[in-house]
Amino acid sequence: MSASAPIIKIDSISKSFGSFKVLDGLSMQVMPGEKLALIGPSGSGKTTILRILMTLERIDGGHIQIDGEQLYHMERNGQLLPADERHLTRMRQKIGMVFQLFNLFPHKCVMDNVTLAPMLTKGTPRAAAEKRAMELLEMVGMADKAKNMPAQLSGGQKQRVAIARALALSPKIMLFDEVTSALDPELVEEVMNVMRKLAAETDMTMLLVTHEMGFAHDFADRVLFFDRGRIVEEGKPDEIFRNPKQERTQGFLKKIIAAGHRV
Repeated sequence: MSASAPIIKIDSISKSFGSFKVLDGLSMQVMPGEKLALIGPSGSGKTTILRILMTLERIDGGHIQIDGEQLYHMERNGQLLPADERHLTRMRQKIGMVFQLFNLFPHKCVMDNVTLAPMLTKGTPRAAAEKRAMELLEMVGMADKAKNMPAQLSGGQKQRVAIARALALSPKIMLFDEVTSALDPELVEEVMNVMRKLAAETDMTMLLVTHEMGFAHDFADRVLFFDRGRIVEEGKPDEIFRNPKQERTQGFLKKIIAAGHRV
């Protein structure tokens, strides 16, 4: 894939849950190394996009390419066929996701949480997986908790372990879904600091769904404002937060500021 080609290409995808249309003919592109913030009201489709990229939800129509390859389809003799499980498993390894509620295995210690996926999916030997896990835990400030169980950690610590776990498969793309919204306010900053470090020190492509507008402003190269399954407005953080053009964006940001959030 050439450096100028998008690493994520979403083409006219739709997704409904029952009669509720969450995404309606959505198209968007993300360039390699880009840091993208997805903002908008609850139910506007932001998290659904991340879950679709992670293949946790299937699309009803359209096409998605990741790193130059079809995500939900396979090419066979010049034809596009629905992807089989092997194809999906291989494609998933290009993407890491960190969830709102950590999703750590409660019965496994921190080290085992981080090493499990590389050992299972890539056949990484335990010694190599543990060496890499320690490097990642060091990076997120959790090396001293390697033997602890998740129940012994604060919410912020769990989320930092979850970030290390997602990084353990060396993904090209990282997805962050409201990763601070379940945390106490004083713990939010420690997780944001890890993400700032990741953004500054790696060339990974990162997509962030967040209600922390100040963080979205500082973190992102580009901000997309979603409403009702469509992109209403997009631009550089300063353009969106300081001078939004669309009435819908203006109204959303006014509410956010009225609720006491920094933008």
